[in-house]
Amino acid sequence: MRLALSVTLAATLVAAASLPASAQSAAQAAPAAEKTISPEGKWTTKDGDPTYKVEADGIVDWFTYSGFRRYHSECHVCHGPEGQGSTYAPALVDSLKTMSYADFARIVASGQQNVRFQNNSIMPALGDNKNVMCYLDDMYVYLKALSDNAIPRGKPKGRVDKTKPQNEFEAACLGG
Repeated sequence: MRLALSVTLAATLVAAASLPASAQSAAQAAPAAEKTISPEGKWTTKDGDPTYKVEADGIVDWFTYSGFRRYHSECHVCHGPEGQGSTYAPALVDSLKTMSYADFARIVASGQQNVRFQNNSIMPALGDNKNVMCYLDDMYVYLKALSDNAIPRGKPKGRVDKTKPQNEFEAACLGG
């Protein structure tokens, strides 16, 4: 069920990707005062894009921590530790300085092919991979926090506890 919702969300985000670049950039650079939290504990920008929350002592919200875990189980083989890139995949921490959430979601779900110099790089479509799509927001906020230098490289210092609604969402998405 959640996978279908994620795919629907990705399709909606593809439509949102047609917004002017200035509108997309403004949404990415939202100051902390413009962040809100849902009853489930998810932080969002005023435009509804997922975002991170880092306390003064370095403790991150559950979703940022989950993104760290999921990124390193699914993405770092190609994109390198902490999204720093590799010889055949771009540095996501650099890409997210200008890439909108909508574009990130579209590329992860649908894939993308880039021809650079003599190299041809292909990001596979992962829209049917529950281990990616159920945690798409988590991976995005983790990488965005790195991109914005809100957290250092390495394992986050600590995290807030996972809530019951977060457990229920995860179980529903994964079909459990």
